[in-house]
Amino acid sequence: MKRLTLVAALMAFPVAADTVSPSGRSVDCYCTDSTGGRVEMGQRACLTVGGRMFMATCDMSLNSPIWRDTGESCLTG
Repeated sequence: MKRLTLVAALMAFPVAADTVSPSGRSVDCYCTDSTGGRVEMGQRACLTVGGRMFMATCDMSLNSPIWRDTGESCLTG
């Protein structure tokens, strides 16, 4: 049971996503915002896509950085 708790605790925190190229060099993974700015793995942002605004998290899918919809609305002020 302790092992399962440790795995669940580790999965709760975003980690730096580095992949290794065929040459053995580390490749830093990140998302980009609408202006081309760098967004680190695990950071959240409000996106507007097709007229819809939603919160998304910079995440990995297989070996590609993606914006994953959190299902939450953007905060407006």
